[in-house]
Amino acid sequence: MEIQVNIDCADAESLAQWYCDALGYRSEGSAGQYRSIMPEAGTNGPKLIFQQVPEPKGPKNRMHLDLIVGPDFEKVAERFVQLGAQRLSAQPVVEHGCAWIVMLDPEGNELCLCNQ
Repeated sequence: MEIQVNIDCADAESLAQWYCDALGYRSEGSAGQYRSIMPEAGTNGPKLIFQQVPEPKGPKNRMHLDLIVGPDFEKVAERFVQLGAQRLSAQPVVEHGCAWIVMLDPEGNELCLCNQ
């Protein structure tokens, strides 16, 4: 079984490029309103599909990406902000021995940068 994640967005080209830059992914192709990106060869991760839709994003996402980036998650958060993300949690959220930073991608989709 292969898992891919589809993300509705206003500008599929721009958001796909942002995730390529943020995650180190590469463009896989496009068809109509869809843009596909994948991890670089030899690395793991799901394929991400960006679907350009006319309606605006609603309130909080019902599903979001958790990116396990390790103990340097503060440094990764700084890089994501430099790329155009927004940090929502001023301090990391700590629960059950784990910590994460809540972020928004450039279109306002929630994602978390996790230490483990």
